[in-house]
Amino acid sequence: MTTQITFYLSQVLGRRFSSSDGTITGKVKDFLVDLSALDPSPGKPVRPKVIAVRVKVGMYERVLDFSSLEITQENRTPRIMGTEIEEISTSYLTNVIWLKESILYRHVVDINGKKLEKVWDIRLVYIPSGTFAIAVDVGFSGWLRKQGLLTTMERIAGWFGIHIPVQQVLWDDIESVDIDTSRLLLSKATSKLSTLHPSDLADIIEDLDKATRTYVFAALDEEHAADVLEELEPDAQIQIIESLPLEKAADLLEKMDADEAADILDVLEDHKAELLLKEMENESSEEVRELLEYDDNEVGSIMNTEVYTLFADLTVEEAISMIRKGQPEAVHINTLFITDEKNRFISSIPLAELVIADPSKILSEIMENKPVTVLDTDKIDTLAEIVSKYNLLSVPVINTGNQLEGMVLIEDIVDDLLDKQKTK
Repeated sequence: MTTQITFYLSQVLGRRFSSSDGTITGKVKDFLVDLSALDPSPGKPVRPKVIAVRVKVGMYERVLDFSSLEITQENRTPRIMGTEIEEISTSYLTNVIWLKESILYRHVVDINGKKLEKVWDIRLVYIPSGTFAIAVDVGFSGWLRKQGLLTTMERIAGWFGIHIPVQQVLWDDIESVDIDTSRLLLSKATSKLSTLHPSDLADIIEDLDKATRTYVFAALDEEHAADVLEELEPDAQIQIIESLPLEKAADLLEKMDADEAADILDVLEDHKAELLLKEMENESSEEVRELLEYDDNEVGSIMNTEVYTLFADLTVEEAISMIRKGQPEAVHINTLFITDEKNRFISSIPLAELVIADPSKILSEIMENKPVTVLDTDKIDTLAEIVSKYNLLSVPVINTGNQLEGMVLIEDIVDDLLDKQKTK
């Protein structure tokens, strides 16, 4: 019969260890595991093998070879036993880590759960071929076990018919990130971060310490990084921008919507903001500078300058063909704006109406008869009532010369309202 004993690191740390002859006694301090794959074939599970144990003997710590040891269990409590105990040196070993020192109490990005979790314990298994780490415990049960309260709480929960859930991440799903310097582990491969929605990833990054936050952000490709930067809270945005090289930070700001970039630069020190603006491409820089000239309570300060315009004499079919060829971002064409050759605003057409209209019709036949607009110098507080009253997804922003300056999206209005709620 194959012997298999499953136990947790917390159950052996601090426990008394002694050799069978009683010549070596001490307390278990940590387990050293080899991260080399037992079977490097694709798809095969990763099972770090325990190769040594650190024990404190008197005033000193010793590292003992684990190959001559075995795990027994008495009353659900694991016990390490051995006969021929040998001390080993770890200086020549590569691709190894100490479990408590390097993994315990660090964080795991749970890709599936889209959140940051803390490693409270490590699950191991002893079989005749060795002892292996198989999972990290990131749930409440792990925290209780660490505190020595799990058995008591399970008994109390049982009285009320409640089950304490076990939440673990298999070691196969963990990729360590610069484990010597980072306080982070990633569930699944690093590339999987790009599959998360920018808002979810922003929430995760905000919960990290500054050093790890910078490390993870730097691993993202520029397009995704720009989207995530837009979703971060202002303090995290500033920390990220200030941690990046000037050229890299400028490149990210260029990829963002001008209003989002302006929001970030507006809270930076003037000297730093000016350096970034000079490093940005002229067209992007000028757009942002124009937005920065508006007061914080003016519509122009939150408008998006990337709008899609069409001429009134186009047919519906021609307009749709132009949109397909231009491939604008979806958010910029929820509402299409009609202008003349001098960029003077004429009207607007919701995208949905354009799609269902007769292809042969002229845009002037289907555009709004009485379009709603706001001036770039109007107060932001007026926007919420306007989008609610007219059921709008976006509002065209014009200047006193009736020229189209941009649009305000409903999400920008909501963000502004939420920011004001936070400051109350």
